[in-house]
Amino acid sequence: MRPEVDSKIRRIAQHQRRSANRVLESLIETGLQAKEAEKRRFLGLVDRLRTTTDPDELKTLKEELARLTFGS
Repeated sequence: MRPEVDSKIRRIAQHQRRSANRVLESLIETGLQAKEAEKRRFLGLVDRLRTTTDPDELKTLKEELARLTFGS
């Protein structure tokens, strides 16, 4: 682990009065939940894209999916 990351983890652990391992576990869990939420959002947009007949919504959905896929 990079020293600056290690230092941040230790500061968080000290502030929360938890072990560094518990902080890491919590951060990993939060990251996994965020990835799952991102996946659900993406699949929801794909489903809407597949079923919409509104040209304006189609354009908006394509732009949002492009942002999720390619960033910015």
